[in-house]
Amino acid sequence: MKHCYFITGTDTEIGKTTIAAGLLHAARLRGLTTAAVKPVAAGCERTAAGLRNEDALTLQAECFPPLDYALLNPVALEPAIAPHIAATEAGLALNAASLAVDCRKVLTRGADLTLVEGAGGWRVPLNGSETLADLARELDMPVIMVVGLRLGCINHALLTAEAIAADGLCLAGWVANQVDPHMDRQQHNLDTLRALMPAPLLGVVPRLAPLTVGGVAEHLRLDGLLG
Repeated sequence: MKHCYFITGTDTEIGKTTIAAGLLHAARLRGLTTAAVKPVAAGCERTAAGLRNEDALTLQAECFPPLDYALLNPVALEPAIAPHIAATEAGLALNAASLAVDCRKVLTRGADLTLVEGAGGWRVPLNGSETLADLARELDMPVIMVVGLRLGCINHALLTAEAIAADGLCLAGWVANQVDPHMDRQQHNLDTLRALMPAPLLGVVPRLAPLTVGGVAEHLRLDGLLG
């Protein structure tokens, strides 16, 4: 049983890492092996071990057997800005083919569930001609979309789903993540998304206090992904 998915979102700061970690945790609770890749991470902090990204560390904590940080996050960038800009400032050239090589180093380990998490949304640039969508295409992975529940989420979710289909990839499922606890008519928005999204809903994650990976996992359904 080997399952690999690319995690994208409707925007930045909508909880992709939280959901990805929750999915990995839920898989571990089933006794499955897990792995993850955050191929490009901007907003890293300098540590004695080198640049480290909080999201990547969150994913690393849910990898079993343990995964070296350099494999999980091959491109770590310090400024918390668009990855292609941060890479240019660091004198690096990002491209989908080389990032795919990095991802395959983890994919070939053969974990039961492996997640590759993008940065921001579907069309985040890597360079002047490629986006992270090209990486997903290079890997030919089905996609899981995290939808941040806030005003405008229906439009953002449907446009992202259309873009994924236009790029020739399968949308395996989507997760609704409550990023705005004061969102008006949230249930109405969810009902509309359920009716219009061309993929199954894998879970609705409320605002949790405290926020724990285990708590997130309780609101996610893996059967459709692992069946």
